[in-house]
Amino acid sequence: MTPAAATVDQQGRLRQARTALLVSFLLQGATFALLVTRIPGLQRQYRLTDGTLTVILAAVPILAGVGSICSEQLVKRTSPRAVLRTVQPLLCLTLAVGGLGHRLWALVPILAVFGLLTGALDASMNMLAVALQHRYGRSIMLGFYAAYSLGGIIGSLLASAGAHLRLLTLFGGCAAVLIPAALIAGRYFAGPRELGSAVQEAAAAAARAIPWKPLLPLCAALAFAYIADATVSNWGAKYLTESLHSSDRVAALAYAGYLATLLLGRTLGDRWVQRFGAAAVVRTGAAVAALGLLIAALAPTPWLGIAGFTVLGVGNCAVIPQVFAAGGRLFPQDLDAAVARLNLFNYVGFLVGAPLVGAIAGASSYHWALLAPMLLVLAVVPLAGHFTASARQPLVLDHASSRA
Repeated sequence: MTPAAATVDQQGRLRQARTALLVSFLLQGATFALLVTRIPGLQRQYRLTDGTLTVILAAVPILAGVGSICSEQLVKRTSPRAVLRTVQPLLCLTLAVGGLGHRLWALVPILAVFGLLTGALDASMNMLAVALQHRYGRSIMLGFYAAYSLGGIIGSLLASAGAHLRLLTLFGGCAAVLIPAALIAGRYFAGPRELGSAVQEAAAAAARAIPWKPLLPLCAALAFAYIADATVSNWGAKYLTESLHSSDRVAALAYAGYLATLLLGRTLGDRWVQRFGAAAVVRTGAAVAALGLLIAALAPTPWLGIAGFTVLGVGNCAVIPQVFAAGGRLFPQDLDAAVARLNLFNYVGFLVGAPLVGAIAGASSYHWALLAPMLLVLAVVPLAGHFTASARQPLVLDHASSRA
């Protein structure tokens, strides 16, 4: 084979690996959305009190963090491809098993495994994405997270359409499609042949020492944004069914509306930043996100509640990606290290958001509980000036990893 033919063949394998990883992100978005949009159904089937549900929702991100750390050790011994190939079908299977039981003792181990597998999946999936980006030599992360949002929309719509079904039927039927799709995509994930030393290069870059202080305002902004994200993913459907008396079918659309505007924002966000500047976009986005939560909190009907969560997505889509872009401007030579530091606050937001909203709702109501993340998101407004720090340095990455 001539060098030119070898190059063409390598580019083809890279495109194939990128497409397979896009499918993996989409499947994960659908799996996560199917679970969180059916939280009211899970609570009824397993007869959970609101207090128990709050504890469970707080424990899952902790276990996801443990799974992420364990996954890093597994990757060192094998590869991100090997871990992802194993973990994703198992996660889809865990979703199906979640529809089997009827008692707390049966649900706890299922959600524990789901949390651990989710963390391992996130870690290995992002390692492959960053390694592919290294090999491409340009930013391609946005596409992966757009695929995740699209998968979330699909999962939410499936949950809405199947709201009348038993959980075992809904989860089992979806898993029957998700598992083969994950197995097929796994055959084409990038390995040493496509990536070379890109995984090791990305890991070494992420391990480089950079100061925490310049990143702290961005870390706070990301945590606040993810608290709002956790609010709609964990509590949106439950708020609509219990406080606004919607059906499960309508309640599942809250997360779909939120993800739809996240996806739209990821499509148009770069144009907004180029026209108005990062600080203005973040400042406006935070204010819009807070407005969305206020609309949801004051909503007298389910459809106005869904409208509020949809407006929240319009604002959050501007904040989350720009945190990573600002980190890239601060440390253009140590981008992976900055992204790795910032991404920790994804888990911080989920860890704080679930029990915060649940505890306030238990003490008063969900209407009051939604005001807490609203105030935290509003606190991003005065932090917006930090998003233009060192803007004279070249922007290496416009978007990076994000959970919603």
